[in-house]
Amino acid sequence: MKTRLWIILMLSVLLSGKSVGKNYIRINQLGYLPKTVKVAVILSEENIPLNSFQIYDFFTRQKVFDGNKITSCGNYGQFTTTYRLDFTSFTKPGSYYIKVGVDESPVFRLSDGVYNQTADFLLRYMREQRSGYNPVLKDSCHTQDGYIIYQPEKEGQHIDVSGGWHDASDYLQYVTTSANATYQLLFAYEQHPAAFNDLYQANGLPGANGTPDILDEALWGVRWLMKMNPADSILYNQLADDRDHAGFRPPTKDNADYGKGKERPVYFCTGKPQGLFKHQNRTTGIASTAGKYASVFALASKIFQNRDTGLSTLLLHKAKAAYEFGKVHPGVCQTAPCKSPYFYEEDNWTDDMELAAVQLYKTTGNRQYLTDAIDFGRQEPVTPWMGADTARHYQWYPFVNLGHYLLATDKKNGAHKEFISNLKKGIDNVARKAANSPFLYGIPNIWCSNNLVAAMLTQCHLYNKLTGDHSYLEMEAALRDWLFGCNPWGKCMIVGLPEWGDYPRNPHSAISKELKIRIDGGLVDGPVYNSIYSNLKGLVLLHPDQYVKFQTSRVVYHDDLGDYSTNEPTMDGTASLSYYFSSLQNNENPDSHNKEVQGAICRFNPNKKVIYLSFSGHQFANEGAMIEQTLKKHKIKANFFFTGDFYRNPAFKTLIHQLYKDGHYLGPHSGQHPLYADWNKRDSLLIDFPRFVDDLNDNYEAMKQDGINPDKARIFLPPYEWYNQTISNWCQGLGVQLINFTPGTYSNADYTIPSEKNYRTSDFIVNKIKEAEQSDPHGLNGAVLLMHIGADPHRTDLLCQRLDDIIRYLQYKGYRFERFSSYSNDF
Repeated sequence: MKTRLWIILMLSVLLSGKSVGKNYIRINQLGYLPKTVKVAVILSEENIPLNSFQIYDFFTRQKVFDGNKITSCGNYGQFTTTYRLDFTSFTKPGSYYIKVGVDESPVFRLSDGVYNQTADFLLRYMREQRSGYNPVLKDSCHTQDGYIIYQPEKEGQHIDVSGGWHDASDYLQYVTTSANATYQLLFAYEQHPAAFNDLYQANGLPGANGTPDILDEALWGVRWLMKMNPADSILYNQLADDRDHAGFRPPTKDNADYGKGKERPVYFCTGKPQGLFKHQNRTTGIASTAGKYASVFALASKIFQNRDTGLSTLLLHKAKAAYEFGKVHPGVCQTAPCKSPYFYEEDNWTDDMELAAVQLYKTTGNRQYLTDAIDFGRQEPVTPWMGADTARHYQWYPFVNLGHYLLATDKKNGAHKEFISNLKKGIDNVARKAANSPFLYGIPNIWCSNNLVAAMLTQCHLYNKLTGDHSYLEMEAALRDWLFGCNPWGKCMIVGLPEWGDYPRNPHSAISKELKIRIDGGLVDGPVYNSIYSNLKGLVLLHPDQYVKFQTSRVVYHDDLGDYSTNEPTMDGTASLSYYFSSLQNNENPDSHNKEVQGAICRFNPNKKVIYLSFSGHQFANEGAMIEQTLKKHKIKANFFFTGDFYRNPAFKTLIHQLYKDGHYLGPHSGQHPLYADWNKRDSLLIDFPRFVDDLNDNYEAMKQDGINPDKARIFLPPYEWYNQTISNWCQGLGVQLINFTPGTYSNADYTIPSEKNYRTSDFIVNKIKEAEQSDPHGLNGAVLLMHIGADPHRTDLLCQRLDDIIRYLQYKGYRFERFSSYSNDF
């Protein structure tokens, strides 16, 4: 009964992070890197003194750490007291929860790999945002764009500018944000090329094409920008306008009326204010747009120099031309409003020209560009939002000045220390604002505040990389944790990340609402000042506010479809995290060659001549004694995965204890062998997260009764060997690694019986194992060769009787057999 109550309590914590008492413990729900700053925040409705907290192992429920490094941060909103709980000194990898009195945090992981694949995860949203051919929808939209406006000699003429990305949940497309997003993707790849996979084609559909996926996505942006800059002196800044705001509808059914059928207007850069109806922007020049074009083209030219020489040459020409055009037309080129007063009110432009100049210098080596870059950079030493209380919408954009960083890396230019100092000043400004916050949050809560968080994370990381100055590591960690739930609302700010986290379920998105597609990877806008939220037009919550307790008179956030101010994902904000997430990935993982299916490892490193001989069991164990003796004869260590029911069966106790004594790996196979996913529709779950955790805990509880430490048994074989990506993600969140058999050997067909259509004899299976070994270029390197420890009595042709022959054959072929002990704490 006590165990059952604990499981129920843990499930409530896992799902909602709610407290039993009046305290709310906020953590990074994705997890923590062992060797970085690690802090949780507690919000209390009571005036409680707090002197200690504890960390417990999720699987063993044993206390593993006593913490007393606690900082009181005063009140916050409706909460009387707040504390920062620092457990940086605790570094052991595993799955844990924090306990303060009777209150417990959600479960979290400590692992070097918690951020692995997160940078690629962001690309899911970028692909979903594609205009033209959209791989998520497997259909095309906006293929007839567009017709020219504000260019007298070509007014109304058609120009092909299809492609690119929709800006957010509407279908507008801006050079301002698209160029920044493209540069961010290119920059992330340039800095961390090993962080990105090649799992998708150039059109966004699954399938490797020899190009890292982030470059495929960046090229989608580059090619659209090339269309929007068709000649040296012709620059367009915007495709469509706010007539787009015609209600939720899929992009393939966009019915916004621009007066020319399915064509949308393309805004020519004039250097003067624009706005077709009541409202106009405050454009003063073209340099902000020209600089963005130039920086993207220059970096892309450099990156693609050895991949596509012709493209690289063309891009370099366009970069130089756009830069020179910007010098002739200084000033800012803002996006154009139409029916509503909202537009991107960018006021600064020297930062764009600085980045363009220094990137051209990095690409060409021409020192005149370096001189120009330093001059432009000195005109805006610190990005003005850093340290400000507020700002207009996108007033100082991009939110991070990567030109400062590039100048700071060049020790030969005589100004690198100056630009390092500029980076530091910006961080200092934010740090001062953060000093009194329990979340060390010094970001102004303007519209798209999460984009500012991403910018500050990037600047902190680059500054630390340049200088080794650790002064801001705690603030950086706090902002990182903020995005993953260590915030007043306990809300992760990226849709679908992590799968087990409390991420936005109701984002302001037509794709999500109309097509019921989860828009994975999208960074939502984030909290805003109540003064902004209260004065926006057309903003109405569709559901009662679930976060009333955590709102303040100053700042609000809503996970509500109706709130476009806090819960709408943005393309540029998402792309801007690609550098930072890739910097946190463990790209030196020795298991990077592992092959996965639906998130489970089905084959370990195919370059190593190792086989993981494995056996599963639930109802039967009639082959167990022979298997145990055969393995002992050959001095082989193997892997056994048993259900909770198997571990509890008195008839199997002797076998279990002997296998454990022999040194084999004994792991989980579920509590009662439920089917996780529909056989015919794999994405359809037949189990929910509470039941999944309940069943897995049941398995571990049974193992503990046999003296098996759950902390040493984190490799999990799913029941029926059938699962999906969601199950794999749930396992990841609990610090468990899902595995499955390597396809093609048919060894796992040893459970079939003669009366079934899928019956396979032992001779058939042995021959298939040999065929797989001979036909695969890697043989059976890294294979998980799975069999069963028992079979239905109707099967008399037992594979265990052939196990000796199988082992001898594979040993003759040069394979060695290993158990999973070396992987038990690596996931």
